[in-house]
Amino acid sequence: MLKNLAGSAVAGALGGFNAHASNIVSAIFIATGQDPAQNVESSHCITMMEAVNDEKDLHISVTMPSIEVGTIGGGTQLASQSACLDLLGVKGASKELPGANSRLLAKIVAGSVLAGELSLMVAIASGQLVQSHMKYNRSTKDVSKVGS
Repeated sequence: MLKNLAGSAVAGALGGFNAHASNIVSAIFIATGQDPAQNVESSHCITMMEAVNDEKDLHISVTMPSIEVGTIGGGTQLASQSACLDLLGVKGASKELPGANSRLLAKIVAGSVLAGELSLMVAIASGQLVQSHMKYNRSTKDVSKVGS
């Protein structure tokens, strides 16, 4: 709650309260031939986490009202991006149900964002995020000594 809601508000976030949805959205957009400029609207995301079942389980959700994707045209026709869409099972137009492949791709984006949000929050809560940044911070270390 503090990171995603209060932290985002203090940072002046526009369009959402999340840990890093835009990083995931950008990566998938580039990999699947989407227009990277649509990251702005598509990354609007509110991530909520709450303890449930007597605090034995965690309920996590992402709300992303404006994921703008397509599976035909533009960059989706590039070889690598087309192969990525094919791998995801959403390449081209759905013959049976127009728009189905784009809707599925949007769900894939949201699911990936949810996984990334959970992963980052675990890293923050366990202290691993700061430790890894300190270990691999190349601005204060000689790059040749990283990992030693």
